[in-house]
Amino acid sequence: MHKIFLASKSPRRAEIISNAGFEYELISIDVEEVYPETLPAGEVAEYLATLKANALSTIPEDGLVLTADTIVILGDEILGKPINKDDARSMLEKLSGQKHLVITGVCIKSASKTISFSDVSEVHFASLSASEIEAYINTASPFDKAGSYGIQDGLGMVAVTKIVGSYFNIMGLPIHTVYEKVKNWDTL
Repeated sequence: MHKIFLASKSPRRAEIISNAGFEYELISIDVEEVYPETLPAGEVAEYLATLKANALSTIPEDGLVLTADTIVILGDEILGKPINKDDARSMLEKLSGQKHLVITGVCIKSASKTISFSDVSEVHFASLSASEIEAYINTASPFDKAGSYGIQDGLGMVAVTKIVGSYFNIMGLPIHTVYEKVKNWDTL
């Protein structure tokens, strides 16, 4: 299997890749995550993942670069990472008692080939009280997560009542699809 060069600052993606048994190395990419305003919401995550992969000037010959981006969509609104407590509170109030989509876009790139795809999961949220939202915000957990929550921690563990799709996609990386793409890379 190819070595993965994971271009991500997300500790959750590194944990998923590691737990899945991949040999990987973390690399750094600095990209301004901006997308065209006319881009449909469902295409934003894949666009950003590809933008990140294309920011690399060279691709290591001995492996595959993996980039990803996760967004939360409520109706037609994209909920990214909150910029402050008020923003986190607003997002969690919007998600309370609603269902939303989590889309993770992935780009895998070698020196000779690029493949990108998105995975979509539907998440149902319980109604949240103001005190539950405040308690979670005060843990500082929402600030590096799209939609202001992580399914694997605190509020996410008790607020998510149902998912349709991949748990790991919601966590930030649809590892089942990544595994298949990497396993079959030479024949894709």
